[in-house]
Amino acid sequence: MKIVVLDGHAANPGDLSWDEYARLGELEVFDRTTKEQMAARLQGAAIALTNKAVLDRAVITALPDLRYIGVTATGYNIVDIAAARERGIVVCNVPEYSTQDVAQLVFALLLELTNHAGHHAQTVRDGKWSKCADFSYWDYPLIGLDGLALGIVGYGRIGRAVGRIGQAFGMKILAASRGSSATDKNDGVQYVELETLLRESDVVTLHCPLTPETTRLVNTQFLAKMKRTAFLINTSRGGLVEERALADALNQDRIAGAGLDVLSAEPPPLDNPLMSAKNCIITPHIAWATKTARMRLLQVTADNIRAWLKGKPQNVVSS
Repeated sequence: MKIVVLDGHAANPGDLSWDEYARLGELEVFDRTTKEQMAARLQGAAIALTNKAVLDRAVITALPDLRYIGVTATGYNIVDIAAARERGIVVCNVPEYSTQDVAQLVFALLLELTNHAGHHAQTVRDGKWSKCADFSYWDYPLIGLDGLALGIVGYGRIGRAVGRIGQAFGMKILAASRGSSATDKNDGVQYVELETLLRESDVVTLHCPLTPETTRLVNTQFLAKMKRTAFLINTSRGGLVEERALADALNQDRIAGAGLDVLSAEPPPLDNPLMSAKNCIITPHIAWATKTARMRLLQVTADNIRAWLKGKPQNVVSS
């Protein structure tokens, strides 16, 4: 049985092992695969594993031996699910492998916006402290999180993990989510409408899926409802944000700053307006990429294959 990994470099740039997969079948691993290379590389394959390589209808229908697609990620919009279903191809994903890691980066971004540790460390290296007339200095206002309101848009697994960390910092937690239920009411979280959340939050962090309803959720109107002193954090999906509107809001001091780990196009073009926006920190989509998270990702992907081989598929998204 032939197993093809189409774009393995992101999940395993060389610090992990593919040995477990090799024990499951005849394994071929490609670091990256272009659209033009896709069909040829998958010829004869029963199992295709993809992270961001797109398996559209044309590719799927051209592969008579393909029986299983494993998405080495949570989002699976890169696969034409309808085409896979028509062919009887099982598609599985990894729904939860980096929850705590994403929550960790939320606060890494927020703490840089509020404490500017990276900036101040660089000024020390540049000799500013050595030349300082006082024992201490700071180039930006330093902001404590204790007592601030953290607004979480999308209160699923990751949103809840972010909320727990926020509570540990002494933050007041506001949540706007379609999934909130009466059973959640004793967790110290205040469930509010989105407009209330925007009006009252000192930090707004996005943790909702990208759907037709949430595409460009963060637009001029959304930003106008936020406090001028508020920060926006996005570790979810780049498409949630209308990037020109956010850049304008930052450059016009309409909000205080933004911390982003995702953009609408990745890698971004150099003319993306957020690349030069004021008080905007951008990291290269790394929230998911701790070694422990990637180990979990590869382990669950292998477990998914084994479950399918036993006739009891798990984490199925194509049914």
